[in-house]
Amino acid sequence: MTVVPRRTARVYRSETAERSVHAWCHRALSQWPELGPLPPVETRLGPTQAFRAAGGTGTPVLVLSGTNFNAATTVPAARALAADRPVLLVDLPGQPGLSCGQRTAGSRIEAYGAWLDELLPRITDGPVIVLGHSRGAAIALSSTPNPLVAGMLLLNPAGLTAAGVSSESMRATLPWMIHPNEQTSTRLLEFLSGPSTDTGCEEHRSEAEWLTMVSRHCRTHSTPTPLHAESFLAWAGTPVRVATGSHDPFFSPARLHGPARRFLDSDVRIIEGAGHLSLYEQPESVAELLRELDT
Repeated sequence: MTVVPRRTARVYRSETAERSVHAWCHRALSQWPELGPLPPVETRLGPTQAFRAAGGTGTPVLVLSGTNFNAATTVPAARALAADRPVLLVDLPGQPGLSCGQRTAGSRIEAYGAWLDELLPRITDGPVIVLGHSRGAAIALSSTPNPLVAGMLLLNPAGLTAAGVSSESMRATLPWMIHPNEQTSTRLLEFLSGPSTDTGCEEHRSEAEWLTMVSRHCRTHSTPTPLHAESFLAWAGTPVRVATGSHDPFFSPARLHGPARRFLDSDVRIIEGAGHLSLYEQPESVAELLRELDT
């Protein structure tokens, strides 16, 4: 018998807030006309919206975004990845975006793993590389291995270990949560980014605008806790790469090295100069890592 998780909380603070977020997403998605929406998929976590863009001849990549990010915010990075391969983007249910705007009771990552098991054969009929960023990495690891997963790239991954928390992270996060505006969002973006990132460029100004909207209109999520060992052992037969930014304040190379080696028999690839948002900061470096997983 399939157990359907009980939905208990809405992502958006009001219907007006939901409309504002959706309008922002549609504007951002329109910047890449080649990225087309797939038919919404009914899942145990609610309706799920996915998108697909054609690309090079490499193995297609399915991108699972981190907390508060989605297909619309990933457009610039995904366009870079599409030079090598087709790209699939998914808005996670229970996160700001165009999928279901309700969260399940407890919002356990295991429920998202089962959701991915259900979703994958509905949006692709061939193998893909699953690229999980932050929360998306924990979701990927909690899903079930199957022939549709040719490999996994875990970027700045949650799920392997607890996130590092510091007084600096509190100084960046709390003002953004209490007084969301351009200044506090830019400060948060600077904290999340590495020293090689120009947070004043157009793309990152758009990210700051998005973060302001999220704090004003949405109820944000906490970082997933580490997964149980069984989640890692199941992936022993699948090619897996672990990578993080050299300046990631939450999942630093030093914090990930032991768990990655112990649980996944993997080294940690370091993206020099990047922070926690390495997918968005250095998509070209991420593209190089994906090429190693091509079948």
